[in-house]
Amino acid sequence: MEKIRHDLRLSETISPFGVGAIVDVRGESLMAPDTSWWDKKFAHEISCERLMARLGAGVLRQPPAHAGPAGKDTPALPYWRFPAWRFCERCDKVSMLTGKKKGKWSNTCECGGQLVPMRYIAVCEKGSHVQDIHWFQWAHRGRAASLSEAVRFCRDYKSLRFRKLASRGEGLASLVVQCYGCGNSRSLAELVAKGALHRDGIRCGGRQPWEPEESVKTPCSYELVAVQRGATGNYIAERISALDIPEERPQSEEVADKIRGHMLFERVVTDNGGPQSELLAGLIAEDLGVAPETVLAVAAGEESTADEMLLDLKDGEWAAFLKKLDEGRDGTGSDFVVDGRSLEGVVGPESLLSKIAGIGQVRRVREVRALRGFRRHDAEAAMINADLGTNRRYRPTYPAIELFGEGIFLRFDEKKLAEWEAQPGVQARARILKERRADSPWAGRLNVPEPRYIALHTLAHLLIRRLAFASGYASAALQERIYANSDRTDKTAGVLIYTAAGDAQGTLGGLVRLGEPGKLIPLLVAALDDSDFCSNDPVCIESDRQGASQLNLSACHGCSLVSETSCETGNRLLDRQLVLGGSDVSGLLDDVLKEVRRPDDGS
Repeated sequence: MEKIRHDLRLSETISPFGVGAIVDVRGESLMAPDTSWWDKKFAHEISCERLMARLGAGVLRQPPAHAGPAGKDTPALPYWRFPAWRFCERCDKVSMLTGKKKGKWSNTCECGGQLVPMRYIAVCEKGSHVQDIHWFQWAHRGRAASLSEAVRFCRDYKSLRFRKLASRGEGLASLVVQCYGCGNSRSLAELVAKGALHRDGIRCGGRQPWEPEESVKTPCSYELVAVQRGATGNYIAERISALDIPEERPQSEEVADKIRGHMLFERVVTDNGGPQSELLAGLIAEDLGVAPETVLAVAAGEESTADEMLLDLKDGEWAAFLKKLDEGRDGTGSDFVVDGRSLEGVVGPESLLSKIAGIGQVRRVREVRALRGFRRHDAEAAMINADLGTNRRYRPTYPAIELFGEGIFLRFDEKKLAEWEAQPGVQARARILKERRADSPWAGRLNVPEPRYIALHTLAHLLIRRLAFASGYASAALQERIYANSDRTDKTAGVLIYTAAGDAQGTLGGLVRLGEPGKLIPLLVAALDDSDFCSNDPVCIESDRQGASQLNLSACHGCSLVSETSCETGNRLLDRQLVLGGSDVSGLLDDVLKEVRRPDDGS
């Protein structure tokens, strides 16, 4: 085993260089094997009960870390060389052989040239498997009628070369794999055609490169596709993160418990929708101060169960934030410290202040991120677990990191938000993205784009761009968490912006300071003003087909997009018009700039 030392940030071990991902290190192409290969003694366990409740049985472990000269003696994560096939940049020889120099493995050819990984690999269409293309085998196949006996039975393994023929111009047709033993050659243009590998008889091995062949129990029936080694679709990480907060039960669950504890509740259940159930439900509702429909829904079991509500991370976080906002100054010394701030006496446009129901200065928050697994080539392909240990009693290990940061929490007025999103024009605008999301392979990974989600999500992006100028943090160091769902019993309408690069920048205090209402309101107005004039206007503001899979409306890099690592949905589901308004739609905050720019009557 060759030892190559290379430093990665802790966050990079989750994504983009987590289990199953290809990483380029000093001219080598390496892949991280699953966590069953980890030395568990040096990957210390971290705890987050809320996250483990979602993942199920298992353990969270953080990769070993080091700094400076001590790195030479620090345990490291293993990486597997992939692809194994390489070519020499000097003599063009293609092989799987690795040279030796003074008894040690080296990445050099016999001629002294550097070995370069081959450009293409084979990825399974739906099984998320990946493997080397056996270049010698591929070079001696093709149209059977045109192959001579010498080609079909060639065994001159050391005569394979990878060359670029200037006579064929540019593109894949000029890149040729040629055997100097039998004389046969094929261009890479033949490799990328649909079904090319299947026609050549190259089948999916049904495994990952680091897994032994005997680990495959059943053959994979899906076809292989030749893709470039560095293509982004080769690795689609399945991450999950949670804020480490005191889990609060949503208000609807507390109400449901009171209803179930009422002495008349059993009779409502027994009547099962009969004539007495409505009468009894009315009596319970009157005693508890709730609606009769709520009592009947609990009796019918139509509300979400307690387990579902507690496992929904955002619902628990929303309830915890609301509790903190009501308590005001937070004197606890926990990992979740939030000061609830009042808007009383704050100077600002009334059209903005009336829509904000509360502000929280998040002085300390702990986030735990874990890698569940990954997919390849297709968002709907099978997910490969981060731990492929086969022992039934084996507790899976999830790669995870913990980050400590700070942030700003904004709660919006539910009544004002509901009135706005009930408008037909607003619903029609959001319906465009709903329909496109339904047709997209990413549908299962994206929130439902109801009007409040699109508006608050876009506003979070605008605020992140403005905070990057004022907070001292880089834009990529800020992260959003959107709470915007009207389908829940406890409707949510809020935004959390917090530091997401705690392993590098920590809690510097710049973000919390700007969460003071007197400073945050002007920042919000400035963010709206920035987005009102996009460098790509009028094309951007008049567009409704932007972004990946056309999942953005009026939003581009000139006005609304941020670093993809900062966004929950990878810069999708954005629209400035649902924030600022447009010719055919009313924006959530479309009156703010008009009020700010209105001439003072006393001037």
